[in-house]
Amino acid sequence: MAKETPMMEQYKKIKAEYRDAFLFFRLGDFYELFFEDAKRAAEELEITLTSRGKGEDGVPMCGVPYHSSETYIAQLVDKGFKVAICEQTEDPQQAKGVVKREVVQLVTPGTVMQGRAVQEKENNYMVSVDTFDDDTYSLAACDLTTGECKTTMVAEDLEAVIQEIASFSPREIVVSSEVDEELIEWCERRLQLTVSVQDETELPAEMSYVLSDIEQTKLRQVTARLIAYFVRTQKRSLDHIQKAQYYTTKQFMSIDPDSKRNLELTETIRGKSKRGSLLGLLDKTVTAMGGRALKQWVERPLMDEEALSFRLNVVEALLDDFFVRQSLQEDLKHVYDVERLTGKVAFGSVNAREFVQLRQTLAKVPPIFEQLNSHHSPAIRKLVEGIDMCQSLRHRLDESILDDPPVSITEGNLLKDGYHEQLDQYRDAMRNGKAWIASLEQQEREATGIKSLKVGFNKVFGYYIEVTKANLNQLPEGRYERKQTLTNAERYITPELKEKEQLIFEAEEKSGQLEYELFLQLREEVKQYMKSLQQLAQTLATIDVLQSFAKLSDENRYVRPQFSQNRDVKITAGRHPVVEQSIDIGSYVANDVFMNEKRDMLLITGPNMAGKSTYMRQLALISVMAQIGCFVPADEAHLPKFDQIFTRIGAADDVAHGQSTFMVEMVETNRAVSKATEQSLILLDEIGRGTSTYDGMALAQAIVEHIHHDVGAKTLFSTHYHELTTLETELARLKNVHVSATEEDGKVVFLHRVIEGAADRSYGVYVAELADLPKNVIERAKTILSTLESQTQDADQSGQVKELIASHEPKEETEQLPLFQIEEEPQSSNVKEEPECAFEQIEPDVDEQDVLATIKNCDVLNMTPLQAIETLNQMKQKLGHK
Repeated sequence: MAKETPMMEQYKKIKAEYRDAFLFFRLGDFYELFFEDAKRAAEELEITLTSRGKGEDGVPMCGVPYHSSETYIAQLVDKGFKVAICEQTEDPQQAKGVVKREVVQLVTPGTVMQGRAVQEKENNYMVSVDTFDDDTYSLAACDLTTGECKTTMVAEDLEAVIQEIASFSPREIVVSSEVDEELIEWCERRLQLTVSVQDETELPAEMSYVLSDIEQTKLRQVTARLIAYFVRTQKRSLDHIQKAQYYTTKQFMSIDPDSKRNLELTETIRGKSKRGSLLGLLDKTVTAMGGRALKQWVERPLMDEEALSFRLNVVEALLDDFFVRQSLQEDLKHVYDVERLTGKVAFGSVNAREFVQLRQTLAKVPPIFEQLNSHHSPAIRKLVEGIDMCQSLRHRLDESILDDPPVSITEGNLLKDGYHEQLDQYRDAMRNGKAWIASLEQQEREATGIKSLKVGFNKVFGYYIEVTKANLNQLPEGRYERKQTLTNAERYITPELKEKEQLIFEAEEKSGQLEYELFLQLREEVKQYMKSLQQLAQTLATIDVLQSFAKLSDENRYVRPQFSQNRDVKITAGRHPVVEQSIDIGSYVANDVFMNEKRDMLLITGPNMAGKSTYMRQLALISVMAQIGCFVPADEAHLPKFDQIFTRIGAADDVAHGQSTFMVEMVETNRAVSKATEQSLILLDEIGRGTSTYDGMALAQAIVEHIHHDVGAKTLFSTHYHELTTLETELARLKNVHVSATEEDGKVVFLHRVIEGAADRSYGVYVAELADLPKNVIERAKTILSTLESQTQDADQSGQVKELIASHEPKEETEQLPLFQIEEEPQSSNVKEEPECAFEQIEPDVDEQDVLATIKNCDVLNMTPLQAIETLNQMKQKLGHK
């Protein structure tokens, strides 16, 4: 094997420090990847895999152009990979030996600052978690694009910390090398997070301010771990990271990830789309900052009534003041993303065009603040109280940056004339020199009489005078100095032209360098305004969200919710906010919800497709809207502040993690019954449908009883087990309601009206008919249904059918259902007992013997109820002639 080159030795040494990342190794105008990196990158990026060297000494290699590398890096980061960017840190022309190189940035899913991975109206949080021997967890979260930093303690179980991690929707988590392996498994397997290890928690002195408001050691440690990871990987200024803010999970309504999905708070279940979700409905924001703030509010509804009252007061005032609201919307349309612009300033990636955006934003702040400061509402005035409008920065940017600068900050044409004296001199030299050259062509044409003479320029030879060979005889002897010979022309230069050329080149070079340096100085000046800009950005975001609520409430006739102190729920003419938008105006059937201390549970029955699930979700979404400070879709709404919402709605499996539909149902139900409190809201839909009828009914009743006796949460329980409606007589705080339907001309008509009492049937066959099942299937189903209903009535009247679900006494495993019990033959002929089943009284003939044989051979314990009843029907038909 040939000896490795110094460059490959350098590559391997650097790669050893970044084993978990793709190393983009700068070679000239390309980033090259080698060995396994090259093989994987060629596959992931669909680029050509080549080789450096030949034969056995060949090294797998692939590369991407430097100027388009951002696209390829974004593709890898989108897939959860890390990319270490290794740059040449010295001029190759001045290097002695191999050019010095070092990693200047590690780009990871949680640290990406721009590109398609950063969504305009979504945060890009990274989290860090520490575990402790006392079974507590500390957590920190930071969005590097905005600088927002938060930290908290979770003193519950692993599931609680996983839920808190998921609430930030991170793409990467930072942990120590000694962290709990179970936590790592959860993060990688269930949350699909990139896991990074950071053991060092010592912060550089300039970053210590981040921890200045945090006293608890556990919180300081986890926050320092996260910031230290940023410092190690980004290798640049992070001055925009804000002081860490401590919060408690009790400050917010808790909604676990499954419940968020079931309620479609931020995205739909099927299409994973924002449109069709509650967030999609609420989002009338016009700024990126407002959009991000709104998503945070929806995911973390408040428990603080004072903060909620403030938000609702602002919404009410804006709702009543159409002209101010319209003016705000128009002004906010010209507001750019100040939060992320500030992050780019600190990061050193801001360009002159983004400074123009910042300047335009700051120009819109005074009219916004003027309207709010002069408003009659104290809440609106408080919004902007004490906020710096950063107008001195606006004037600085106004006097410095051109209106239409280029994207690149190294090409010049960034700064206005008059901003810097030396720069003006260079520009004057360039302009005068170019003007002189422009006039030179006309002067020489007149002097020589050659009309085709021209003055040109190229990067190799600079400025020249060109004369075609046909006109060479007209040139006065010795007038020009030959510079270049072409096929059809000669190019010349004069001492004056050389002088002007040197002056122009020198001015251009010095002008470009000076302008670049001045821009960097200006960027450092802007850093002094970062804290004020971040505070201003948060204020503008809040204004945007609240005007969005007012606009939505005005358009859809929403009302201000009132919070009750006694856990009462009273909603008059409530509507599902999202469903209402998807149907014709005025066609949504509004419903009331009334619950108090004597009415904690509503058992909801009624037909499929009649609106039971919509009714349940409606209460949850109205509660979420109220607790984020928005008006709600109802004529009147009195609500408690729910501390948690739990849902078990819909049917879904989790095959990837070995969970059947029924297992998922039970896991979600367990979360509700084990973690809910009296202050919680529980929505359970069709519990027990994933197993056999009796299993399902038994579980459903046991769950209802447990919530009623031991939990006490406000609960909506939807079921098709009509047998459960008898619980109203046994459970003091449970009431029956049902979604009404009627039958007209053999067709079911859903009324979508929730009324008191229990439903008498489910109309399942009619729903199947609406789904266009084959007519013969529908007719056969109706026949079977009629037979089953008549047999059930007969059995009920004779006392032979006893509801297993109604009995609280344990059954022996081998006990048969009463419908199929047959008395064993007596042990002694002297003992005569009354038969328990009518079948014992049959005089046997051929058909009757077949029936008895069928009964004896039935595996009753493993038959479904439907199979059992069908068997009974067949036996009845055989005995029909009797």
